[in-house]
Amino acid sequence: MTLTNLGRYATFAFCIVVLLFEVGHVWRHHEFWHHALAVAAFSLTVVGVHDMLQRRHSILRNYPVLGHVRWFVEMIRPELRQYLMESDEDAAPFTRVQRSVVYARAKNEGSERAFGTLLDVYRDGYEFIGHSTRPAPKGDPTSFRILIGGDQCAQPYSSSVFNISAMSFGALGAAAIRALNKGAKLGNFSHDTGEGSISPYHREFGGDIVWEVASGYFGCRTSEGKFDPDRFAAQARTDQVKMIEIKLSQGAKPGHGGILPAEKVSAEIAATRGVPMGADCVSPSRHSAFSTPLELMDFIVQLRQLSGGKPVGFKLCLGHPWEFMAIVKAMLESGERPDFIVVDGAEGGTGAAPVEFTDHIGTPMREGLLLVHNTLVGAGLRDKIRIGVAGKIITAFDLASVLAIGADWANAARGFMFALGCVQSLHCNTNRCPTGVATQDPTRQRGLVVEDKAQRVHNFHRNTLRALSEMLAAAGLQHPRELSPHHLVRRVSVTEVKTFSEMHVFLEPGELLNGHCSHDFYRTAWAMAQADSFDPAEAAFRRAVRLA
Repeated sequence: MTLTNLGRYATFAFCIVVLLFEVGHVWRHHEFWHHALAVAAFSLTVVGVHDMLQRRHSILRNYPVLGHVRWFVEMIRPELRQYLMESDEDAAPFTRVQRSVVYARAKNEGSERAFGTLLDVYRDGYEFIGHSTRPAPKGDPTSFRILIGGDQCAQPYSSSVFNISAMSFGALGAAAIRALNKGAKLGNFSHDTGEGSISPYHREFGGDIVWEVASGYFGCRTSEGKFDPDRFAAQARTDQVKMIEIKLSQGAKPGHGGILPAEKVSAEIAATRGVPMGADCVSPSRHSAFSTPLELMDFIVQLRQLSGGKPVGFKLCLGHPWEFMAIVKAMLESGERPDFIVVDGAEGGTGAAPVEFTDHIGTPMREGLLLVHNTLVGAGLRDKIRIGVAGKIITAFDLASVLAIGADWANAARGFMFALGCVQSLHCNTNRCPTGVATQDPTRQRGLVVEDKAQRVHNFHRNTLRALSEMLAAAGLQHPRELSPHHLVRRVSVTEVKTFSEMHVFLEPGELLNGHCSHDFYRTAWAMAQADSFDPAEAAFRRAVRLA
């Protein structure tokens, strides 16, 4: 056996030597520390023997005792990376700078920075907002609101331009839901329920609610998992529910669905979602209430009537462009339309998703927003439908950048989680969240003081809009609706920058309807779309394949 091979067993051998040595000392002397050291050496020797005999882990068979160091370091690797090795600009998935900004604003602390930017302003992708030689007076952040609800809506909603995105009770604990909703109440902005339905904790403080209805129809389902109109109406007509959002897909795992295992379905979750205890809670990958774009329009009309005329829209992570265009064609053909559309980006988050979906399924938020905005403009419907977005919105600049290219408002989930105290430990799917945010463990939730965190949620919202007001004033503007693509600039090479209006395609009103669309991509995808099916029109599809 070579010295290298002997070295693999050195730690184990050392434990045996120490054990034999200490046993001799314990026999002759009776000091406590000799007893303690003997017990420790004996325990490690037993571990080493077990490692050499077990058959599951080759590292432990080859490196008895010492091999356990690997598992320990791997276990604490996220913490080591975050606190010791991560630079301020490493995004995993959010940078230390982004998190620090939220923490500071949530605690009403200044977010100023000394000695200049840490960003390389000459790297590709650097973005900035053009400022005016004659800045405008700062606008009132409390006026940064938009009215959602078209002429088919009886109860339009005045919404903030910055709101809490979808996070379900079940994914988040009761304390986190209570703090978010109380913060929304304090700041007069909305709180999206996520697909887990409206829990008692959403109701406790009376903050505005956007009720998300997904494919599982939680909170409004029959025992067979189908949509139940009566149960829906009973909840949707309450004053606290301001809008209804049909979830078609979400950015982190579009087209996937999900299962909450039976052992995680507590009595509270079962009551909130309307599912039985002792069975898996299944969220299907697609809806059963409709199967074509025209049927989706019918479902929107049904929900609007059942809710008493409240705004109804849908959320999606963009996939095949012709499918969204098919929905728009269904609007034109039926004369019915949603009051709003929320575009969720592939950069969105969730407690857990398959890595292939997280990394490689779904369209990023900005591209999705541009296609949705352009299609509605090209179909002559943009002034009748509001657009919201979600996907890594943290700072006022993040907010301004999406408002400039077509969004009317933005939602944030993980930003508000940071305001609650989330430290990005990446344990959301383990029920061991160290800050009590993403866990159902009551002992861990106890660490989250609702009154304190609700105020921080409110502070983060207020201070972000205050920062947006200052940015707009520097650009010569007073309200977010005045932002346009020409106000924002992106570096595209070391020697060149372009405004967003130069970089992106923007259709003219009605351009898709007159048959003379000047952009091949939009013209081809529009021809493939059909109102009575999500499938592409066969002739147009074959033509697109030939052109490709």
